[in-house]
Amino acid sequence: MSKVVLIIEDESAIAKLLAVTLRREGYAALVAGDGEAGLKRFREVKPDFVILDLMMPKKNGIEVCKAIRETSQVPILMLTGKKDEIDRVLGLEIGADDYLTKPFSVRELVARVRAILRRPAALEKPVEVRRGPLVIGDLEVSFEAYEVKVKGVAVSLTTKEFDLLRALVGGQDRVFGREELLETVWGSQHAGELDTRTVDQHVARLRKKLGHEGARLVTVTNRGYRFKA
Repeated sequence: MSKVVLIIEDESAIAKLLAVTLRREGYAALVAGDGEAGLKRFREVKPDFVILDLMMPKKNGIEVCKAIRETSQVPILMLTGKKDEIDRVLGLEIGADDYLTKPFSVRELVARVRAILRRPAALEKPVEVRRGPLVIGDLEVSFEAYEVKVKGVAVSLTTKEFDLLRALVGGQDRVFGREELLETVWGSQHAGELDTRTVDQHVARLRKKLGHEGARLVTVTNRGYRFKA
């Protein structure tokens, strides 16, 4: 069955081009012309992937992304019109998986879609296959359900925070360098663009959200981070 890609984009020419291209690549592409329509369409069809423009009428991309993340971890690729908007998107921690700035190569966009759809499986490879959640102390991580609990209470994580935790947990006490984590979690296409402080900031937020279990995310001086099992 074809993967369903929802394109939420108010520029009709761009939306049409993306839809035609994705359909040629074997995806089922749907289009919504503004944020409100996009959110409604998302709830109706539950797509496998969302391409989301940042600046749109009625509801902007940030509002739509936040609304989607309240109920779903579906991959989201954000389209931005200005380079400086990237920092805004990343800084607000809205949970987008990737971004492209306009104008962009449609071929590159398709490659990003493919890479992101493959990413969860790739990230899970280091983790031993389990039938249930991984339980360490008061921390419970369900890789299949994208859920994290501490003492039975659900913890709300962004996509990147979850992927970062999954990478560290999967390392089984192995030390990960910051550059390695950038490439693993954010993708090789962004590893050279983002500062390693991005990793530090995400680890700090993750520790805070995990409460006392956050101490398992250990800083290894001059090297990086490891998960203390």
